Amino acid sequence: MVKLTDQFSCPGFRVVEDRKIRCHKVGGHGAETFLQGAMNSCNPVFIDVGQRLGVDGYYKYFTQFGLKGKTGIDLPGEAATIMHKKENMGLVELATVSFGQSFQITPVQLITTAASIVNGGNRVTPHFGVETVSADGTSVHKLDYPSGGRILSEETSATMRYVLEQVVSEGSGKKAKLEGYRIGGKTATSEKLPRSLKKYISSFIGFAPADNPQVMALITIDEPEGIYYGGTIAAPVVGDLFKNILPYLGIEAVQEETAVHLSNP
Repeated sequence: MVKLTDQFSCPGFRVVEDRKIRCHKVGGHGAETFLQGAMNSCNPVFIDVGQRLGVDGYYKYFTQFGLKGKTGIDLPGEAATIMHKKENMGLVELATVSFGQSFQITPVQLITTAASIVNGGNRVTPHFGVETVSADGTSVHKLDYPSGGRILSEETSATMRYVLEQVVSEGSGKKAKLEGYRIGGKTATSEKLPRSLKKYISSFIGFAPADNPQVMALITIDEPEGIYYGGTIAAPVVGDLFKNILPYLGIEAVQEETAVHLSNP
């Protein structure tokens, strides 16, 4: 459907039917590959990919990634997805969902799907419980959580890790960089409805180490004041979290001179 080297053009907007949908960079990013579009968080690139997929293709992957249903987390009251009905989706709706707007999923759904995409492509079941323990401290029963099966090939998962590492190393997620560690992630800045209020949700999801993910974090900031881009205000928070979490887990920083250089899978 799309290769990292596929060429796109961003003039700062994309016209879909009668709707002019803007990129965050008013003057546009110009000519760029898909990889560069992902690094730049460029709406027109994702719109074009969505149009290639079509409504049927988009719904296929939305369902395959588990985003239409609940995650099965061991907590009561999990909210369900709010999404356009397939039969009601036109080209404009397809364009907006392609870059992550005009539908609602929970943070748990988002981080579960993201973890499944970068872990080799296997759907995970999020959970808090590990085991039940008796009053005297004896382990009674270890809790087992089923895998939801494969949602991506290992090759595609490796490619996604590479793309998301580039987002942090050279793209819109640079403020999550942490010296000595390979970090991957993606920025997001969503408009709240009605758009006339100019209210936003800014977020960043990151994982590390990028070549062998052990930890993932999602930061969401509701209605930030002033600067509202996820890469500017949410990404640094994830970087700070990893600065403490990774050493705690025994994952040591790699000195710059011995660090592994990135390579396109």
